[in-house]
Amino acid sequence: MPESTLHLIYVACMAAGALVFAVWARDPRGVHREEYLVAILIPVWSGIAYLAMALGLGITEVDGQTTYWARYADWIVTTPLILLALSFTAMHRLKERNYVLIGALVGADVIMILCGLVGDLASGPTRFVFFWIGVAGLATILWLTWGPMRRLAFSQGDDLGSVYTTVLGYLTVLWIGYPMVWMLGPSGLGLIGQEMDTLLFVVLPVFSKVGFSILDLSLLRRLSPTPAANPALAV
Repeated sequence: MPESTLHLIYVACMAAGALVFAVWARDPRGVHREEYLVAILIPVWSGIAYLAMALGLGITEVDGQTTYWARYADWIVTTPLILLALSFTAMHRLKERNYVLIGALVGADVIMILCGLVGDLASGPTRFVFFWIGVAGLATILWLTWGPMRRLAFSQGDDLGSVYTTVLGYLTVLWIGYPMVWMLGPSGLGLIGQEMDTLLFVVLPVFSKVGFSILDLSLLRRLSPTPAANPALAV
């Protein structure tokens, strides 16, 4: 299947997801409206980036290697938004959100994405130096989300903690897939070809963006709005 067709299928999935979240926002069911706004912005921006690739834009050649920099233009916006949505879930019942913890997550994420871009644009062994710095950024995100953020969610009730753990586990599996595909694909060791690389970077984002938001919002919509007795701000 041509890459442009895959990218257009992706755009259609993002458009459908944004429409679903817009409909859900009309009946929020105890979920803060800004969470719906974030869920809508994620597929809208990502769809625009992939539409650019479908039209032959956002792609450059470096030493004979194709770099899809539009992917990074997508990720530098949407992955912080995904982490913001995850943080909103962890702090669902708090009157005041822990923006220090959110800022730490976003900072580690920006480092991860930019290092991936630099690695993709570099040549020779240099690309792997930046790749592993990016992996360190991902490890930091996983430590923060599975540690302080998860404790914060459980401080507001076991039901919220369970919801958070479910969506975090789902997201973790998918996010680990990104560096694996990067390393195995043309940007890294070249063990898989460009067609498979493109397919995987269509499938992974569909599930980690629209799929994540569907799971996250649907579980939150089922929660009791009753606040926890002791919503401690733990870092």
